[in-house]
Amino acid sequence: MDVSQKVLSPEDLSKLEQLGNPTVLEITERYLELLKPRKVTVITDDPADIRYVRRLAIENGEERKLAMEGHTIHYDSYHDQARDKQNTRVLVTPGMKMSRVINTIPREQGLEEVLEIMDGVMAGREALVRFFSLGPLDSRFAIPAFQITDSAYVAHSEDILYRTGYEQFKKLKGSPDFFTFIHSAGQLDERNNTRNIDKRRIYIDVVGNQVLTVNNQYAGNSLGLKKLALRLAIYRANHEDWLAEHMFLMAARPEGKNRLTYFCGAFPSACGKTSTAMIPGQLILGDDIAYIRSGPGGRAYGVNIEQGIFGIIMDVNPVDDPVIYEALTTPRELIFSNVLIHEDRAYWLGMGGDLPQEGANHFSDCWEAGQKDETGNLVDPCHKNARYTIRISELENADPRLHDPEGVPIEGVIYGGRDSDTSVPVYQSLDWVHGVAIGATLESETTFATLGKGGVRAFSPMANMDFLVVPLGRYIKNHIDFGARLKRTPLVFATNYFLKSEGRFLNEKVDKKVWLMWMEGRIHGEYGTVETPIGYIPEYEDLRSLFRRIFDREYSPGDYEAQFAIRIDKFIEKIERMEQIYAEEQDVPEEFSGCLKTLKQRLSEARRRYGSGVVSPAAFAG
Repeated sequence: MDVSQKVLSPEDLSKLEQLGNPTVLEITERYLELLKPRKVTVITDDPADIRYVRRLAIENGEERKLAMEGHTIHYDSYHDQARDKQNTRVLVTPGMKMSRVINTIPREQGLEEVLEIMDGVMAGREALVRFFSLGPLDSRFAIPAFQITDSAYVAHSEDILYRTGYEQFKKLKGSPDFFTFIHSAGQLDERNNTRNIDKRRIYIDVVGNQVLTVNNQYAGNSLGLKKLALRLAIYRANHEDWLAEHMFLMAARPEGKNRLTYFCGAFPSACGKTSTAMIPGQLILGDDIAYIRSGPGGRAYGVNIEQGIFGIIMDVNPVDDPVIYEALTTPRELIFSNVLIHEDRAYWLGMGGDLPQEGANHFSDCWEAGQKDETGNLVDPCHKNARYTIRISELENADPRLHDPEGVPIEGVIYGGRDSDTSVPVYQSLDWVHGVAIGATLESETTFATLGKGGVRAFSPMANMDFLVVPLGRYIKNHIDFGARLKRTPLVFATNYFLKSEGRFLNEKVDKKVWLMWMEGRIHGEYGTVETPIGYIPEYEDLRSLFRRIFDREYSPGDYEAQFAIRIDKFIEKIERMEQIYAEEQDVPEEFSGCLKTLKQRLSEARRRYGSGVVSPAAFAG
């Protein structure tokens, strides 16, 4: 520990040695020698250590206090506002298989490049050594995580988003079985933003169980425990016997019934994921990442690997998101990022009401309406990807089992996409393999015109495409095999909140609560179904009763007809798109390919039988 003794105080060095973990000491020594910080502080689970991190974020100017108690604001660089897909790469060894859509670089080449960029990058700065747990403490789900960063903002965010892990590392008894994340924001400008954006790198080393990320601050690129850890976990899960998924976890609790029914769900961005997890009256465990394993009784159990939310703040308002809005506008510890600040108060797009015409934002400390950037584009008051970071426990609908080390029993899986012209609002899969196929064929339409065209469909299997570090065929097979090992598989459902007719949405935003309650009732055998070529859809009378009970609103036969007609031609077109995509993938499971073939046959038979590309649900009810 020659280098460490020069930059660590005896107290901090003792904190490392108390772990009794040679691998932690070796990694720390190796990277401190490379990064060359002037000082290193080791943070334990002690509340005094945690408070130090928060103070440091303020003292460094990475965050600034706002008028409301506990609120702070952080700005990322104007050019560092989202995940950087181009510079995020998986390091691969010879012979390692990856899907064609995964951005890769040979491992030796990638390590040489990023380590050269990182050489001396922390000179003159303080590094923080952190320990966390991905998942509840003392749980078979949990994976220990170790991070070195020179950003107190990153470390503060992690204290909100993740469970402390210093004591968990002691329980490793010297084992090297943990994830490692090395991060530096790099050189900073006068706003404490990253300068060298052109040298931004986010390299995922699945062989070394580590992520090396430099010259960035946006949490999706800098917080190792966020999507970067998801990639490492996906690699591990798909070489073992469990699932690491981009999914929410929630508990549905129907009124008048003394039960909780747990769902997990995968939705691509802007398809209703958070709003589903936050449906009024239900309980939330997590909105982003879940680990799922088999458990007692041969059932699936899941945990949220996080304890907080790094959420998109755009359109959070008191009407559509009353619970989150209340939490964001009352005193508590939370970090705003990239919103508009006027007179020390936070403002964001879609919050309701008019926004100030001046203030500090992601572009400037002196922004004014009409201001343009260097390329002549108007600068919005705040970024559309502006965020808030908050603990789930701060929400009034937080599930008490958030930290349960045994996880919660998952009884339903929901897949949702943005689809204007094909799928019905809700349906149930025919079986587990069909459910996997629903997830593996997820698409999401863009919400704006592209080159003169309408919504463009983006392929997003299990809403996890951006984070896959294994071949797509293997990923799907792991899902199929996981269900086959269970004695009681969850029911799988598909939702679509965006069906249109003549440019008009056929559902109201709040209707998702009815679809959720129907799914919950299906799990408990309370509702019948109509079998169609695509799966099981609700019966009209059940939906009519649910709309009356939940919203005191009439649900007409015409509503049912418009929403639940089976658009056969559109479904066949989708299957053919999927067949074309998967034809270019290797080792696609026969069960999956066979399922697509069967679905296409069912749809073709219905078209021959009824002589139409759109068939009324009544045709199948008989």
